[in-house]
Amino acid sequence: MAGGRDAQLKHTGLRPGWTTGACATAATTAAYTALLTGDFPDPVTITLPRGQTPAFALAAEELAAGCAMAAVVKDAGDDPDVTHGALIRSTVRLLPAGSGVVFRAGEGVGTITLPGLPLAVGEPAINPVPRRMMTDHVSEVAGRHGATGDVEITISVDHGAEIARSTWNPRLGILGGLSILGTTGIVVPYSCSAWIDSIRRGVDVARAAGRTHVAGCTGSTSERTVVAEHGLPQDALLDMGDFAGAVLKYIRRHPVDRLTLCGGFAKLSKLAAGHLDLHSARSQVDKAFLATLAREGGASASLAAEVAEANTGLAALQLCEAASVPLGNLVASRARDEALAVLRGAPVTVDVLCIDRAGRVVGRSTPTR
Repeated sequence: MAGGRDAQLKHTGLRPGWTTGACATAATTAAYTALLTGDFPDPVTITLPRGQTPAFALAAEELAAGCAMAAVVKDAGDDPDVTHGALIRSTVRLLPAGSGVVFRAGEGVGTITLPGLPLAVGEPAINPVPRRMMTDHVSEVAGRHGATGDVEITISVDHGAEIARSTWNPRLGILGGLSILGTTGIVVPYSCSAWIDSIRRGVDVARAAGRTHVAGCTGSTSERTVVAEHGLPQDALLDMGDFAGAVLKYIRRHPVDRLTLCGGFAKLSKLAAGHLDLHSARSQVDKAFLATLAREGGASASLAAEVAEANTGLAALQLCEAASVPLGNLVASRARDEALAVLRGAPVTVDVLCIDRAGRVVGRSTPTR
């Protein structure tokens, strides 16, 4: 059966969108064309890395001596992307022959401040594929009009600094705004690929910073708990959300000395039961499994029956706590064992912390490799 992005789109029936990198390329192409000809192509057509040729309407345009600006509104399709509707601007300025293509971060585009990302510290957060797309389109336009293709490209995003607060950028040391992203130019709705890619980049940043102990956390409460328990710095905290499997599989290939997994008791009970995606739409708390663990921890048959019928995972935990049955520790230990199974012998010591909604540790495992 066919796979990949196209197959996923056909399966979901959802409308795809365009990455910030594709929008920036379209805006750059229009601005440079206007700089050389005096006219903005509208709509402007670009070629994506896999050969698609979408057309983009311009939302704004300005032409001055030696400088032109064009803007495109990002359409993320049916994906719940925080950058959907953002206005992405490209200002292109002519440079002396031999200068090449120079990228600048305008207002609302971040700057790299930490190692471990695919760009050097101090560079604008315009990723390699979007840079290549813009460079290729500048070269193509220059060839058509007899120009050298030596330009400065400044990408900006209206309100980008505000939007970036809802992304991983501050944690990754990308300060001042958004990143210009995309490897195919196409946003696949609900693909979760951006979050998983952010997890991978978070591991890369932590390793580059020399961190030997990182933590995969399901949310802000678990982050606070890990900091209180282990004193980890911000760049050692991975916002794994529901993607425990993504953390484990990437660390299997890029090991660190120690990994702490921390999250709500109910979510980590799913990992304990063998689920690597902890989202409620894709895995559920298995109360029968919890009842079995409770029996292993000394629960009576009647208590185990109550656990199996409990309304929520937290309710099951409370039943066991009242009876001094260490269900939290049992879940943490089983979740650790599942994590170690995914790591497949990678040299990583793992421990698990289960918390309640207030951040209280209700279960912990011993660190094990």
